[in-house]
Amino acid sequence: MAGFDPTILILCLCIAVAVGGVAYALFFQQIETQKKAQSRLRKVQATETDRVKVRQARDRMSEMSKRRKSVQDSLKDLERKQQEKTASKATVKMRLLQAGLTITPMQLHLAGGALGLLAGLVTLILTGQPLLALGVILPLGVGLPRWVLGFLIKRRAARFLDELPNALDAMVRAVKSGLPLNDAIRLIGTEGREPVRSEFRRVVESQQIGLTIPEACQRMSQTMPLAEVNFFAIVIAIQAQAGGNLSEAIGNLSKVLRERRKMKAKVQAMSMEAKASAAIIGSLPFIVSLLVYLTTPSYIAILFTDMRGHLILAASLVWMGCGIMMMRAMINFDI
Repeated sequence: MAGFDPTILILCLCIAVAVGGVAYALFFQQIETQKKAQSRLRKVQATETDRVKVRQARDRMSEMSKRRKSVQDSLKDLERKQQEKTASKATVKMRLLQAGLTITPMQLHLAGGALGLLAGLVTLILTGQPLLALGVILPLGVGLPRWVLGFLIKRRAARFLDELPNALDAMVRAVKSGLPLNDAIRLIGTEGREPVRSEFRRVVESQQIGLTIPEACQRMSQTMPLAEVNFFAIVIAIQAQAGGNLSEAIGNLSKVLRERRKMKAKVQAMSMEAKASAAIIGSLPFIVSLLVYLTTPSYIAILFTDMRGHLILAASLVWMGCGIMMMRAMINFDI
């Protein structure tokens, strides 16, 4: 058997390479043409896909713009209505409702008049001075009932703010469980705590006489004039007009109200030092005057017996009042 000749193998390899080169040279143009065609096809498909994405993005932006405009219109309308309502001064009957009292304005005026007359009669008997008795009748007969009414309104509003976030959380759970909004409001009006229960019961009664839920919630601000109530009415109105996840919106409102309450408590704690300083500075002239009168009455009696002393007292009271108002404006913060 003859040996294997490597020359034949090398010759075969050369022939194969030559044939491959000739085939590549013959079909090179066709291969490049196919590559360019495929590249153009991919570009066209990518362009069509980009056009579809751009169109979808444009549609989404248009829908968001329409919704944003609807929300802005709703907010402007609600703000305008609220300004119209707050522009008109609250009547005594409305203030009695805000305080949670069941008496009539006539009964309030009669009670104030009786209190003023009684205090004036006691002052007249003790001092025998009609002018002093008249000076006691007016503040007690007119000013004291209004002050008490304002105090009751503020106290009821504070209790309402303490309970409102809990009521909103209960509404969120009711809506998530499948109850409609009016049933959730009715649940708060039945199971909630005062004064939230009575306010939501008024909303239910307003629905029964034909008002819609947004209108009934907006009406709540008449008997409970608080910014938090306006927030709640705005959320309900926006959800009714623009739609959306109601439970999420009410839950976010509950978180906002809790954060507002925390911020108010923080501001109150930080301003207590300034308030104490203002109280001490404001009471210092009266305390010093009382001590001087107790120790040496003749030294300070000229302020009450001489006309120049009367003028000095009047000017001092005016400037003292201006100082107290300025300190009050500096240490009171609205959240």
